[in-house]
Amino acid sequence: MKVAITAVVAVALAGCGHMAGSGDGWKPLFNGANLESFNRVGDANWRIDGQVVVADRGSGFLVTKEEFGDFSFRAEFYAEADTNSGIFIRCTDKQKLDSKVCYEVNIWDARPVQKYGTGAIVDVAAVDPMPKAGGKWNTYEITARGDHFVVVLNGVKTVDVHNNRLARGVIGLQYAPGNKPDSGLPIKFRKVEIRSL
Repeated sequence: MKVAITAVVAVALAGCGHMAGSGDGWKPLFNGANLESFNRVGDANWRIDGQVVVADRGSGFLVTKEEFGDFSFRAEFYAEADTNSGIFIRCTDKQKLDSKVCYEVNIWDARPVQKYGTGAIVDVAAVDPMPKAGGKWNTYEITARGDHFVVVLNGVKTVDVHNNRLARGVIGLQYAPGNKPDSGLPIKFRKVEIRSL
Protein backbone atom coordinates (compact mmCIF):
# COMPACT_ATOMS: atom_id res chain seq x y z
CA MET A 1 0.00 0.00 0.00
CA LYS A 2 2.81 2.38 0.95
CA VAL A 3 4.59 1.63 -2.35
CA ALA A 4 1.38 2.32 -4.32
CA ILE A 5 0.85 5.69 -2.59
CA THR A 6 4.48 6.63 -3.20
CA ALA A 7 4.10 5.74 -6.87
CA VAL A 8 0.93 7.86 -7.19
CA VAL A 9 2.62 10.85 -5.51
CA ALA A 10 5.68 10.48 -7.76
CA VAL A 11 3.53 10.44 -10.89
CA ALA A 12 1.56 13.47 -9.69
CA LEU A 13 4.73 15.40 -8.93
CA ALA A 14 6.23 14.45 -12.28
CA GLY A 15 3.11 15.76 -13.98
CA CYS A 16 3.28 19.04 -12.05
CA GLY A 17 6.94 19.42 -12.87
CA HIS A 18 6.19 18.94 -16.54
CA MET A 19 3.46 21.57 -16.45
CA ALA A 20 5.68 24.11 -14.68
CA GLY A 21 8.64 23.45 -16.94
CA SER A 22 6.68 23.78 -20.15
CA GLY A 23 5.40 27.23 -19.22
CA ASP A 24 8.37 28.46 -17.15
CA GLY A 25 6.03 31.03 -15.61
CA TRP A 26 5.15 32.67 -18.93
CA LYS A 27 1.55 33.88 -19.23
CA PRO A 28 0.04 34.66 -22.64
CA LEU A 29 -1.38 38.18 -22.99
CA PHE A 30 -2.75 37.38 -26.43
CA ASN A 31 -4.21 33.94 -27.02
CA GLY A 32 -4.66 34.21 -30.79
CA ALA A 33 -8.46 34.21 -30.50
CA ASN A 34 -9.49 37.43 -28.75
CA LEU A 35 -8.17 40.60 -27.11
CA GLU A 36 -9.75 40.06 -23.69
CA SER A 37 -6.52 40.95 -21.80
CA PHE A 38 -6.53 44.46 -23.32
CA ASN A 39 -8.49 47.70 -23.38
CA ARG A 40 -8.50 49.77 -26.56
CA VAL A 41 -7.31 53.38 -26.44
CA GLY A 42 -7.61 55.54 -29.55
CA ASP A 43 -9.07 54.63 -32.93
CA ALA A 44 -6.54 52.14 -34.33
CA ASN A 45 -8.33 49.32 -36.18
CA TRP A 46 -7.01 46.43 -34.07
CA ARG A 47 -8.28 43.06 -35.26
CA ILE A 48 -7.33 39.40 -35.26
CA ASP A 49 -6.25 37.86 -38.55
CA GLY A 50 -5.09 34.25 -38.49
CA GLN A 51 -4.08 34.26 -34.79
CA VAL A 52 -2.17 37.52 -35.29
CA VAL A 53 -3.28 40.89 -33.93
CA VAL A 54 -3.03 43.58 -36.62
CA ALA A 55 -3.57 47.33 -37.01
CA ASP A 56 -2.99 49.43 -40.14
CA ARG A 57 -5.27 52.47 -39.77
CA GLY A 58 -5.92 55.12 -37.15
CA SER A 59 -3.81 55.66 -34.07
CA GLY A 60 -3.94 54.01 -30.68
CA PHE A 61 -3.02 51.27 -28.27
CA LEU A 62 -3.98 47.92 -26.90
CA VAL A 63 -3.47 48.44 -23.16
CA THR A 64 -3.25 45.60 -20.64
CA LYS A 65 -6.00 45.51 -18.03
CA GLU A 66 -3.40 44.45 -15.47
CA GLU A 67 -0.45 46.48 -14.16
CA PHE A 68 3.06 45.05 -13.97
CA GLY A 69 6.19 45.99 -12.02
CA ASP A 70 9.12 43.60 -12.43
CA PHE A 71 8.70 41.31 -15.42
CA SER A 72 10.05 39.78 -18.59
CA PHE A 73 7.98 40.41 -21.72
CA ARG A 74 8.36 38.83 -25.11
CA ALA A 75 6.52 39.16 -28.39
CA GLU A 76 6.99 38.57 -32.07
CA PHE A 77 6.17 41.52 -34.32
CA TYR A 78 6.08 42.35 -38.01
CA ALA A 79 6.52 45.92 -39.19
CA GLU A 80 7.49 47.76 -42.35
CA ALA A 81 10.38 50.25 -42.17
CA ASP A 82 7.98 53.19 -41.80
CA THR A 83 5.51 51.47 -39.47
CA ASN A 84 5.38 53.53 -36.28
CA SER A 85 4.84 51.28 -33.28
CA GLY A 86 6.30 50.34 -29.97
CA ILE A 87 5.82 48.50 -26.72
CA PHE A 88 5.09 50.92 -23.89
CA ILE A 89 5.85 49.56 -20.41
CA ARG A 90 5.18 50.67 -16.83
CA CYS A 91 2.69 53.27 -18.07
CA THR A 92 1.20 55.29 -15.21
CA ASP A 93 -1.56 56.82 -17.38
CA LYS A 94 -3.88 54.25 -18.96
CA GLN A 95 -5.46 56.68 -21.43
CA LYS A 96 -2.64 58.95 -22.67
CA LEU A 97 0.39 56.76 -23.24
CA ASP A 98 3.61 58.46 -24.29
CA SER A 99 7.32 58.44 -23.46
CA LYS A 100 6.73 60.74 -20.48
CA VAL A 101 4.40 58.40 -18.57
CA CYS A 102 5.80 55.13 -19.97
CA TYR A 103 9.05 53.58 -21.10
CA GLU A 104 8.66 53.35 -24.89
CA VAL A 105 10.55 50.44 -26.43
CA ASN A 106 10.40 51.64 -30.00
CA ILE A 107 9.56 49.96 -33.30
CA TRP A 108 10.19 52.48 -36.08
CA ASP A 109 13.11 52.08 -38.49
CA ALA A 110 12.33 55.37 -40.27
CA ARG A 111 12.08 57.47 -37.10
CA PRO A 112 13.45 60.98 -37.81
CA VAL A 113 15.72 60.81 -34.73
CA GLN A 114 17.36 57.45 -35.46
CA LYS A 115 19.09 57.01 -32.10
CA TYR A 116 15.67 56.45 -30.52
CA GLY A 117 14.33 54.23 -33.32
CA THR A 118 13.88 50.47 -33.30
CA GLY A 119 15.64 48.81 -30.36
CA ALA A 120 15.84 51.94 -28.21
CA ILE A 121 13.92 53.16 -25.18
CA VAL A 122 12.82 56.64 -26.27
CA ASP A 123 14.54 59.46 -24.32
CA VAL A 124 16.16 56.89 -21.99
CA ALA A 125 18.51 54.61 -23.95
CA ALA A 126 19.72 55.27 -27.50
CA VAL A 127 20.94 52.68 -30.01
CA ASP A 128 23.87 53.11 -32.39
CA PRO A 129 23.70 51.80 -34.99
CA MET A 130 19.95 51.30 -35.01
CA PRO A 131 18.92 47.75 -35.98
CA LYS A 132 16.49 47.29 -38.84
CA ALA A 133 13.25 45.38 -38.27
CA GLY A 134 11.21 46.37 -41.33
CA GLY A 135 9.76 43.79 -43.69
CA LYS A 136 10.19 40.71 -41.49
CA TRP A 137 9.09 38.99 -38.29
CA ASN A 138 11.18 39.95 -35.25
CA THR A 139 11.31 38.98 -31.58
CA TYR A 140 11.50 41.47 -28.72
CA GLU A 141 12.48 40.38 -25.22
CA ILE A 142 12.15 43.11 -22.61
CA THR A 143 13.15 42.72 -18.96
CA ALA A 144 12.30 45.29 -16.29
CA ARG A 145 13.62 44.52 -12.82
CA GLY A 146 13.70 47.44 -10.39
CA ASP A 147 15.54 50.26 -12.16
CA HIS A 148 17.29 47.89 -14.60
CA PHE A 149 16.03 47.50 -18.17
CA VAL A 150 17.34 45.11 -20.82
CA VAL A 151 16.00 44.99 -24.38
CA VAL A 152 16.93 42.17 -26.76
CA LEU A 153 15.91 42.30 -30.43
CA ASN A 154 16.32 39.09 -32.42
CA GLY A 155 18.81 37.75 -29.89
CA VAL A 156 20.96 40.92 -29.84
CA LYS A 157 21.00 43.18 -26.77
CA THR A 158 20.15 46.75 -27.78
CA VAL A 159 19.59 48.30 -24.33
CA ASP A 160 21.05 47.69 -20.89
CA VAL A 161 20.27 50.71 -18.75
CA HIS A 162 19.26 51.85 -15.27
CA ASN A 163 16.44 54.36 -14.80
CA ASN A 164 14.18 54.77 -11.78
CA ARG A 165 11.54 57.13 -13.16
CA LEU A 166 8.68 54.59 -13.27
CA ALA A 167 8.18 51.50 -11.10
CA ARG A 168 4.88 49.98 -12.20
CA GLY A 169 2.08 50.34 -14.73
CA VAL A 170 0.23 48.93 -17.69
CA ILE A 171 1.74 47.77 -20.98
CA GLY A 172 0.60 49.18 -24.31
CA LEU A 173 1.04 47.89 -27.85
CA GLN A 174 1.06 50.86 -30.22
CA TYR A 175 -0.03 51.66 -33.74
CA ALA A 176 0.51 55.20 -35.04
CA PRO A 177 0.96 56.91 -38.41
CA GLY A 178 4.59 56.98 -39.48
CA ASN A 179 6.10 59.49 -41.88
CA LYS A 180 3.40 58.56 -44.42
CA PRO A 181 0.00 58.90 -42.74
CA ASP A 182 -2.81 56.73 -44.14
CA SER A 183 -0.27 54.53 -45.93
CA GLY A 184 -1.86 51.38 -44.53
CA LEU A 185 1.48 50.03 -43.27
CA PRO A 186 0.72 47.37 -40.65
CA ILE A 187 1.96 46.38 -37.26
CA LYS A 188 1.39 42.74 -36.36
CA PHE A 189 1.92 41.01 -33.03
CA ARG A 190 1.85 37.33 -32.07
CA LYS A 191 3.07 35.17 -29.16
CA VAL A 192 2.71 38.05 -26.69
CA GLU A 193 3.72 36.74 -23.24
CA ILE A 194 4.77 38.02 -19.84
CA ARG A 195 6.47 36.50 -16.80
CA SER A 196 6.49 38.14 -13.37
CA LEU A 197 9.89 38.41 -11.71
